Amino acid sequence: MRSKTTVKMCVDAGMTAALLLLMTYELIGDKNHEWLGVGMFVLFVLHHVLNRRWWAGLLKGKYSLLRVWQTLLVSLVLAAMLGSMVSGVILSRYALSFLPVRGMKTLGRTLHMLSAYWGMVFMALHLGLHWGMMMGMAKKLIPGQSRIRIWALRITAAVIAVYGVYAFGKRSIGAYMLLRSHFVFFDYEEPLLFFLLDYMAVMGLFVFTGHYITRLIKWKTNKK
Repeated sequence: MRSKTTVKMCVDAGMTAALLLLMTYELIGDKNHEWLGVGMFVLFVLHHVLNRRWWAGLLKGKYSLLRVWQTLLVSLVLAAMLGSMVSGVILSRYALSFLPVRGMKTLGRTLHMLSAYWGMVFMALHLGLHWGMMMGMAKKLIPGQSRIRIWALRITAAVIAVYGVYAFGKRSIGAYMLLRSHFVFFDYEEPLLFFLLDYMAVMGLFVFTGHYITRLIKWKTNKK
């Protein structure tokens, strides 16, 4: 595996881990949340620097259905991340408190909630878009995979996605995404691990969804 590809995968893995921890918010404390957000911003910038060739070719060539799907997801992730960053600056009390930003706290909280939850969904769908490529790399590293193992992995992914549907409702994520609730509920007596596992399952649901939407698009394209 080329070193640049390895760096890209490490950056993406770091962003995914940071996103999950950012969703814990009050469970890890405001100060940790803010510094983690700064780290996420650095990884986000690095991700786009590493993928600058994609941006350079954005206005070149024809747009297939798959390319439209990819560009849409990148644009939505970018919009959510920018929303998180702007609202994070507005709400910051520690990491960025030196910036001369005052007021707009209500707007900042609303924008932060929308950006965080929609951003999690968009990022998971984006991961699903590239899931086939990542699995292809994994097969090269672990040769000789049997059909039984492949089907076991597929069934495991399906089980995670099904549980993700349950966790999505259990954690009221839809209510936060649609602003039916303006405050996120945290059970401070619940182990952090249980919270993270539920959110990992929700992300797994949307990775699964993004992967199969991409497969459907490729199938329709090849059929034509």
